[in-house]
Amino acid sequence: MAPIPKECEFLVIGGGSGGLASARRASGMYGAKTIAIEDKRLGGTCVNVGCVPKKVTWNAAAIAETFKDAKAYGFGYDNFSFDWNTMKKKRDAYVERLNGIYARNLDNDKVELIRGRASFVDKNTVEVNTHDGGKEIVKAKKILIAVGGKPRFPKIPGVEHAISSDGFFDLEEQPKKVATVGAGYIGVEMSGMFMALGTETHFFIREDNLLRTFDPMIQKTVTETYVKQGIDLHRGSDISKIEDIGNGKKRITYTEHKLRDKQYTMDVDVVLFAIGRDPEITDLNLDAVGVKLAENGHINVDEYQNTNVENIYALGDACDKNFELTPVAIAAGRRLSDRLFGGKKDAHLEYSNIPSVVFAHPEVGTIGLTEPKAREKYGDTVKVYQTNFTAMYYAMMEPDEKGPTAFKVICEGPNERIVGLHILGAGVSEMLQGFGVAIKMGATKADFDRCVAIHPTSSEELVTLK
Repeated sequence: MAPIPKECEFLVIGGGSGGLASARRASGMYGAKTIAIEDKRLGGTCVNVGCVPKKVTWNAAAIAETFKDAKAYGFGYDNFSFDWNTMKKKRDAYVERLNGIYARNLDNDKVELIRGRASFVDKNTVEVNTHDGGKEIVKAKKILIAVGGKPRFPKIPGVEHAISSDGFFDLEEQPKKVATVGAGYIGVEMSGMFMALGTETHFFIREDNLLRTFDPMIQKTVTETYVKQGIDLHRGSDISKIEDIGNGKKRITYTEHKLRDKQYTMDVDVVLFAIGRDPEITDLNLDAVGVKLAENGHINVDEYQNTNVENIYALGDACDKNFELTPVAIAAGRRLSDRLFGGKKDAHLEYSNIPSVVFAHPEVGTIGLTEPKAREKYGDTVKVYQTNFTAMYYAMMEPDEKGPTAFKVICEGPNERIVGLHILGAGVSEMLQGFGVAIKMGATKADFDRCVAIHPTSSEELVTLK
């Protein structure tokens, strides 16, 4: 006998931060009968294998760096050590607590949760293969796809012996030597954490610089700093084969293109790929409802999160808006529910001037246009203010121990409206939020200049630039 269909006003496929934010607002604030479907742990990538455990690990790496810096301030210590497994167990317990909080929040907002994997039957009907081996049929007036993404792997021999950024959080013990691949922010963050915690890190990138979509100042400074800090950066390189040689070791074959495609081998404990993520849409049966995909394989949406099918929406890493950031998905999900169920007909996320940070070593913060993009858009009306300096934190250290600090403010037009801000150095991840508010409100260089500086801080440089 076929299961009796459940019915609801709003069905959310995906229990990540964006989908659940939309579900909770629809049900908790507007009273729409809402069902959410999730096949894995609640919280999605961010909570389980992304922002949250990443920041915990970065904190550990930052503490290790502080111990190193402490000697310059007169501190002495013996037998400094770090136990990766202790950190992992406590990190896992923290994530598990967050999973529980997400479940309780759904209960509090009266969102029904179905554990299983969904696929479309038609544009108003979804079939769920549930964790208990059964099936559920759900009929909904409106359906949101918020299934997130999964790590991408290259098609090379032996790739099954590598891990992804997800697998980074499964490592029970700290590897002594790693090969990491991918010049984007995930690869940069994980390579930096390995290095700061004492792992010999070989970082393979296809071009010359890290963070190639970022402002040139950021690219250049982070790349130079990683080399200075001891990362073995293999520019213009590709890993072409991985072999398991036993005793937990992997042998990689890689090509150095600048050396006329010469091939080398290296033995490491872990090979980690961070070369992007693909939308987790394979099993959704989108063909059954005719949802269109963009050229990059993500779900095509407009600024209101509409797909080409009138009652089906998408947000987060599954769609083709180019901001794979948890707060973006949360904001888009809440505004979608405001529009669909709260009577706010024009509610949508503005995909401009979105601040973001990279937990590199040092940290990076950015909002708005890079200098090349600003000049492409505004031409000769662009004016750039830039500074490089030594933060007071490094005052007690020898020259080769000092970290970089670099700020850039990009202005446009006769009023010098700020259209880009790029900052690098200790503490910039916390610094950016307030400046992000100002730039979102249309701040000008004169507005920055009118703000009295807080001294002595690095951030005061942003309101005293000449």
